[in-house]
Amino acid sequence: MEEGCEFRSWDELIPDALGLIFSNLSLQELLTVIPRVCKSWRKAVMGPYCWQEIDIVEWSQRSSPESLDRMLQMLITRSDGSHRKLSVSGLRTDASFSFVADHAKSLQTLRLPRSEISDSIVENVAWKLSTLTFLDVSYCKKMGAPALEAIGKHCKLLTGLRRLKHPLEIVDKLSQDDEALAIAATMPKLKRLEMSYLLISTEAVLKILTSCCELELLDVRGCWNVKLDEKLIKTFPCLKVVGPLVIDCYEGNGWDDCSSYSGSSGYLAWDFVAGEMDYYDDELDVAWEDESMDDLELRFYDGFDADYAGFDWAQSP
Repeated sequence: MEEGCEFRSWDELIPDALGLIFSNLSLQELLTVIPRVCKSWRKAVMGPYCWQEIDIVEWSQRSSPESLDRMLQMLITRSDGSHRKLSVSGLRTDASFSFVADHAKSLQTLRLPRSEISDSIVENVAWKLSTLTFLDVSYCKKMGAPALEAIGKHCKLLTGLRRLKHPLEIVDKLSQDDEALAIAATMPKLKRLEMSYLLISTEAVLKILTSCCELELLDVRGCWNVKLDEKLIKTFPCLKVVGPLVIDCYEGNGWDDCSSYSGSSGYLAWDFVAGEMDYYDDELDVAWEDESMDDLELRFYDGFDADYAGFDWAQSP
């Protein structure tokens, strides 16, 4: 750079500044475009600076289990355990969840909707998730009260829990009070709790209210057995209760239309071909199914607002 020049070159920016800027780019651009611009940009995107918040929910909806595992391992490895947020949909194996837990030393927000996570693996590795403050395990059909109890016992900083069900998931169940009681017994610091469409009783919800004294939002939409008296709710002046009445697409005839990721979605599938962690050598490349994916963008979650909690209903299981 010439002496006395008023502006600094982009390639002279420090890596963490580049990472902050690059976080506004799409996942496709981060993996295929940025590394080829210059050495300093490639170094930034290969390091932890760009991966403090990892959100591959959109991409994982369309990926194969093998591609999902490879992508997840690559990005978490790049973050060097410094990622604070991780959002991925549809983990297929306990081994994948175990890998996430093994690299969760800084993890605060974890979203794993529609994942095949068992009670046993959660009980075994929950102690590694002690830094969590928010957890989303919606539509995780293989886990239940034992997993929630383990999470509550080991994740003492947890203030937000999202445990949504789809109406079709509960047609053959009699009660899920055990999940509500596990939450009440082990998560006293909860401030926001979403548990729509669970088969829980009024008594179980009251147990949560008396045990979680800091609760600010309780979403029980679709929990038809819950009958909360208005006078009772007023005894909790800081609490906002949503439900059990539901006014959304589940109550109409157009269930297929309530999916954000249906076949008519503007998001198209793209595939990821991963090799070693340094697969961006000249010999290797990333294969995309469609070049129109330039507008695929990452969504970075900053928690959930009470006014909008629960409105992003997922597609049918």
